[in-house]
Amino acid sequence: MSRTFKNRAIKTTAIAVAVIGVVGVAQARDQVRIVGSSTVYPFSSYVAEEFGAISDYPTPVIESTGSGGGLRLFCNGVGEGTPDITNASRRMKPSEFERCAENGVTDITEAFVGYDGIAFAQAGTNEAMDVTREQLFLALAAKVPVDGELVDNPYKKWNEIDASLPNREIVVYGPPTTSGTRDAFEELVMEAASESIDAYGGEGYTDIRADGAYIDSGENDNLIVKRLTANTSAFGVFGYSFLEENSDSLQGSTIDGVAPTPEAIGSGEYPVSRSLFFYIKNQHADDVPAMYEYADLFMSEQMVGELGYLKGVGLIPAEENLRGDARGVVESRTALELSDLN
Repeated sequence: MSRTFKNRAIKTTAIAVAVIGVVGVAQARDQVRIVGSSTVYPFSSYVAEEFGAISDYPTPVIESTGSGGGLRLFCNGVGEGTPDITNASRRMKPSEFERCAENGVTDITEAFVGYDGIAFAQAGTNEAMDVTREQLFLALAAKVPVDGELVDNPYKKWNEIDASLPNREIVVYGPPTTSGTRDAFEELVMEAASESIDAYGGEGYTDIRADGAYIDSGENDNLIVKRLTANTSAFGVFGYSFLEENSDSLQGSTIDGVAPTPEAIGSGEYPVSRSLFFYIKNQHADDVPAMYEYADLFMSEQMVGELGYLKGVGLIPAEENLRGDARGVVESRTALELSDLN
């Protein structure tokens, strides 16, 4: 099923993580600097390891800052103190593109990598839980309708929302507001569910409760995984690839009756699936010659194809024609336009 460009952690040796902070004049260097999405981080890390092994350049430096945080750093300007590439588990927003332009970042190429799903998971020792997007919304929204009025969320346990749900306290570990996973969850679950609830007037409501039921767990999805094994009554929200990597200890819930499988995510049947990207700062090409070689390796069939290495660590490959189109955009260094994002 064709999809448009809309909208793990792999167990790897430690890759240097650097905060890129000293602003200066652009100067030639061999090492690519990358920031951005925690979801794309393991894929980027795999490519970086391979790139360091097969090329004459050092392994790129990668920092997991979240999609929003990475795009802020990326759009800060051009020069030695700014990253060359930023990973994103959602598409760049028009406002981010405009901020880039205001700061002199005027030549960007968008690389569509493939797909990932957002898992709603728990410890594998529990009974399986089937949940709908509306039930998730009612568990996590800051305000919910009670007797026709919007009130602060009163639900403490899942079975207070629906008797079919377990008699367990609502505790959900999830990503922060800087995360593309959080953005996608708000759009694909919170907004989608609330639009059909009369109390919200037909508009999407995305405010997540801040009374302790939802726990901001930072940009490292592996920490959420560890917390679920320690607190077996809790749930976690993170990328599917982390679920696959930890399938021996975790289980994903079905959402609206669909299990998070590669097939369902790739086809769009799984309702909480999204596209993954990275963005290239073309203005750094002359000073960072390794940048394009890294990008080309990432987009190769060897990495993102149906038999590619990244599929083995959780990436859901796009259809062949979409992969070809995306590869062509990167190979031609096509500049992203604001109209592409609207």
